[in-house]
Amino acid sequence: MTRDDRKEKILVVDDDQRLRDLLRRYLSQEGFEVFLAEDGKTLTRIMMREAIDLLVLDLMLPGEDGLSICRRLRLDKNTTPIIMLTAKREDVDRIVGLEVGADDYLGKPFNPRELLARINAVLRRSPSVDTLRPVGDGQEVLNFGPFSFDMVRRSLYRGEEQINLTSGEFSMLKAFASNLRQPLSREKLALLARGRALEPYDRSLDVQVSRLRKLLELEPTTPRYIQTVWGVGYVFVPDGD
Repeated sequence: MTRDDRKEKILVVDDDQRLRDLLRRYLSQEGFEVFLAEDGKTLTRIMMREAIDLLVLDLMLPGEDGLSICRRLRLDKNTTPIIMLTAKREDVDRIVGLEVGADDYLGKPFNPRELLARINAVLRRSPSVDTLRPVGDGQEVLNFGPFSFDMVRRSLYRGEEQINLTSGEFSMLKAFASNLRQPLSREKLALLARGRALEPYDRSLDVQVSRLRKLLELEPTTPRYIQTVWGVGYVFVPDGD
């Protein structure tokens, strides 16, 4: 069954019951099937029985906090998209969330319409709704170094080993693969990978580039494929020139 055949399932994890109920009503009206959890234990029980399409995960939770939950899911090779909610405004909270594998973030308080826009943007990156587009010079599979990247099937392999990608990592690699050897400004890369402009002083994009480098580069501090163009942004060089 494809996503076109059923409602997409959103799991909201927050210890604020009023917020959970508000988001259940709002997102249900927008056509989603919404599940609610107040902590990590409830989240685990729901995810064992339901095929969740996206998590809305609060940073501050009783017991296991949102960062620990996100880290645990990613270590278990679970690539369910995660939007992190935080009541804190410091950049470090956003950065740490992205470093452990969150796909996007939203600070509290927020307008439910903004959360809906983030949910739709993240879900559009997922493989079942991804449109068929060529990579680079008309190729559907990009081979570089020991890697093979199939943009249509959302698959990245190192030799015979499949590498799990979060939706954020896939979207960024897809943006690079569609613009081989073309320097991309941070603003352009944000639009291609996230579908929205960068906020002022937002360094979260660089964190996601760093995560992708850790997957691809033998020496992430001296990258071969995703190179920094000083004063501009980044460029993807598949042959490492």
